[in-house]
Amino acid sequence: MGAIEDALAAIKSLDEGEQFTYQAIADIYGVSRTTLSRRHRQVQGSREEQPINLQLLGPHQEAELVKYIVGLTERGLPPTREMIQNFARGVVKKEV
Repeated sequence: MGAIEDALAAIKSLDEGEQFTYQAIADIYGVSRTTLSRRHRQVQGSREEQPINLQLLGPHQEAELVKYIVGLTERGLPPTREMIQNFARGVVKKEV
């Protein structure tokens, strides 16, 4: 567990209604007060979560698209980047 997770765990372990300041806990765990506050209020997620939230294709859709591209390439018809974007656009039904 990283320092920010430890700080969040410390906040969660406090009794309901118990007073605390983000700055005091941030100082104890050596983390940014702003980041701690945003994470606790669920305004901001971790960087590890970010790419998943931005990914348009689900894991299954992505795997199927890769299989299709590999199949085309094996038949001597490697798709261009624009073609791949068009394939993905057709799957997700929005701009890629």
